[in-house]
Amino acid sequence: CNIHQWDSDEPVPKEELLKGIAGAHGLYCMLTDKIDDEVLQAAGPNLKVISTLSVGFDHLSVGEIKKRGIRVGYTPDVLTDATAELTVALLLTTSRRLIEATEEVKNGGWTSWKPLWLCGYGLAGSTVGIVGLGRIGLAIAKRLKPFGVKKLFYTGRQARPDAADQIQGEYVPLNTLAEESDFVIISCSFSPQTEGMCNGDLFSKMKKTAVFINTSRGAMVNQDDLYRALTTGQIAAAGLDVTVPEPLPTDHPLLSLKNCVILPHIGSATHATRNTMSVLTANNILAGLKGEPMPSELKL
Repeated sequence: CNIHQWDSDEPVPKEELLKGIAGAHGLYCMLTDKIDDEVLQAAGPNLKVISTLSVGFDHLSVGEIKKRGIRVGYTPDVLTDATAELTVALLLTTSRRLIEATEEVKNGGWTSWKPLWLCGYGLAGSTVGIVGLGRIGLAIAKRLKPFGVKKLFYTGRQARPDAADQIQGEYVPLNTLAEESDFVIISCSFSPQTEGMCNGDLFSKMKKTAVFINTSRGAMVNQDDLYRALTTGQIAAAGLDVTVPEPLPTDHPLLSLKNCVILPHIGSATHATRNTMSVLTANNILAGLKGEPMPSELKL
């Protein structure tokens, strides 16, 4: 293969992508690259396969791609464990106020042991609600159970009894999950139906002591409503690995809050996971160019 590569960790500028893709047979892209009609037009009729270094594909104009008969590869499964681990880490960091505690050590706020200082919320005896019991949702649930979680709720488009049996999970409507959970974790895939689903209405149903965690996609959350919920005491805290936009501007109101932990979309950021994703993305392209079955093909 002749490879034309954008040789930087920073996303390729759109104009460079439009220039570089002309005549290409395959495209290896990231979730930071919006592959829309303009890009597909610039590629021309040679483009036969697109492979994305991600499990999410909301950056791809699927309708336009399907219309052109282009095959798409992606990287599900391989990032499940890493993302589940990160979700648990983010939940504990948020609920036990670890970032806030670290800052107190650095700024001299730690003067002595105090009975109620920096108290947070524990998992033992709690009710956890997971929105989306897919691969990652199930992996999160399996990791949380050993902490002594008392009850595990889940919701989604439909009940998943086989998966739920593995974690003794109970299928409930979203409102019930919001009202009764001590921890609400968003782990469903992004779609027009889930866009903005975490809004003022949902936050108003949650407990004042509830912790909200999102490691799926930022667009599922109305961030203005989340800010209000966090500043008015509607919910206790939030941990986000995904935002809108990404990166979040440094003057964004959410970044001023002690009860909101925000990470730079590092769910799959382990050396082993990113290497496996990279190789899978390349193998998807090679198989697509040869007209063979891809290791991981998105069925359009």
